[in-house]
Amino acid sequence: MSSTFFTASPHWRWLITAYFFFGGLAGGSYFVATMMQQFSKSPDRRMVRLGYLVPFPLVCLCGLLLTVDLGRPERFSHMLIQSETFRPMIKTYSPMSSGAWVLLLFSGCAFLSFLAALAERGRPGWPILRRLDPTAREGRLLTVIGALLGLYLAGYTGVLLSVTNRPIWADTSFLGLTFLVSGASTSAALLILLGSWIGVASRSVYSLERFDRSVLILEVLALAALIASLGRVATVWLNGWGLLLAVVVLGGIALPLALAWRGPVRKGWIGPGLVLLGGLLLRAVIVFSSDRL
Repeated sequence: MSSTFFTASPHWRWLITAYFFFGGLAGGSYFVATMMQQFSKSPDRRMVRLGYLVPFPLVCLCGLLLTVDLGRPERFSHMLIQSETFRPMIKTYSPMSSGAWVLLLFSGCAFLSFLAALAERGRPGWPILRRLDPTAREGRLLTVIGALLGLYLAGYTGVLLSVTNRPIWADTSFLGLTFLVSGASTSAALLILLGSWIGVASRSVYSLERFDRSVLILEVLALAALIASLGRVATVWLNGWGLLLAVVVLGGIALPLALAWRGPVRKGWIGPGLVLLGGLLLRAVIVFSSDRL
């Protein structure tokens, strides 16, 4: 039996699970928007703008969830600044420390891109924000940095679990990859839903659907690698949590893939909605199944 079964649980609950989920959405949405802007031959400005409007509200929610979960919200600053010396609290060996700084830095990038996206439509009408538009040189630099930070934010939560000595979490090295890929798939699903709702061109929605199909396949492979890497520890999922994980794979990945491959015209919220629900439940299974052992 793995030694991780003899350790104390950190007792993380829904606040942390929600943080993992919304952090993946925030970082993934920013990354997807940047990829559309940088590599699409004729990017749809409405979809790209949507991708930059979404992350900032989500990352604000992430900060709120983390602060409330501390129990002593006033001590959140201690994760960034040393209380006695007032020097930056930087621990390069700690995913929790680096994650707090990445969350702060990504929040700044998301905020500036959020303002630039609003300025593109004339609100606020500040000329300086035009320089932060992703088509401008300064804007391209900002979005590339933000996209890299977003990738880190989406995946580091899995790495954080991997260095926490608990069953499942510390018994595999694939949690970071799984959370990263899941963050990309759920972010694409969110943008598909919002884009369809506001009437973005069907060509852009279809491109995102193709991207999401590819990422969902990668997610299946990442989950398979995760389960295989657990070895005998994976038998702890021979219970209700394992059944819920099967529901995630079938309902949150397989079924949306089947719906996506039915034809070129795919309207409605069912497929993307299932992907989003599956992403949330995946994190719940991983967090709560270890906590209950």
